[in-house]
Amino acid sequence: MASRAPPTRSVRASAPLAGRTIVITRPAGTGSPLARRVRALGGTPLLLPGLSLRAEPDPEQARAQWLNAQLDDVLIFTSPAAVRYALALAPCETHAAVMAVGRSTARALLRHGIEAQTPATQQNSEGVLQLPSMQQLKGRRVALITAPSGRGLLQEQIVARGGLLREVHVYGRGAPHLNRRHVEAILQLPADACVLLSSGEAIQHLMAALPAQAQQRLCSATAVVSSPRIAEQAQVAGFEHLHMAASATQGDLLAAAVDICSRPRHEASRAGC
Repeated sequence: MASRAPPTRSVRASAPLAGRTIVITRPAGTGSPLARRVRALGGTPLLLPGLSLRAEPDPEQARAQWLNAQLDDVLIFTSPAAVRYALALAPCETHAAVMAVGRSTARALLRHGIEAQTPATQQNSEGVLQLPSMQQLKGRRVALITAPSGRGLLQEQIVARGGLLREVHVYGRGAPHLNRRHVEAILQLPADACVLLSSGEAIQHLMAALPAQAQQRLCSATAVVSSPRIAEQAQVAGFEHLHMAASATQGDLLAAAVDICSRPRHEASRAGC
């Protein structure tokens, strides 16, 4: 059997993200799957973590709270990290209604054999709050499996709807550990690069960690934002060229990046925002 010839330059050039640098700001240690998808589309991924994740400092206390939460009526997991850290503490053996903020979180639960309700369209807190099971919460015990310093929207609405809220912090978020190589990579960022943004907290940490010149270079790229809220925070940080993705999922963020690459920059900067 004849060996397959390597792809020609023209084939590579036809890839949707050919020649484009895509900056991935997912938390440290979680960006590799997205980086592989960028490469598969012909792009060059640049990992620039906007957050670092860490286990709770008192694992025994966190485990006890997690086990108690499994006795509640509703469990809401806010992220794949919440799933990973909670299931590392103890298995999930509950009769509660399980909900996930986004398809990525639902997939993380399914890998543990747990089926979760998740929004059909809005893959965020607003979408979870629209689920039928979230409309009548009076007197129901609702456990939020999350990290400290989140948005607060779910907490606010659960209480407003009469739910008995329990917050279970199974992990923590903090500032990323950026080094000289991160800064140098940003200083050399091409003008037509895209930055994938799905966390306001990550935007704040990056702006605080990067020197002024690197901040300016990063903000000159087109920001792919996951929601109007993130778009507003990106604008405050200094991003001028914004493009709205359908959600914070990997597929939707990449679809938005591909859309940007298919149109002139001045059009991309106005699209969706």
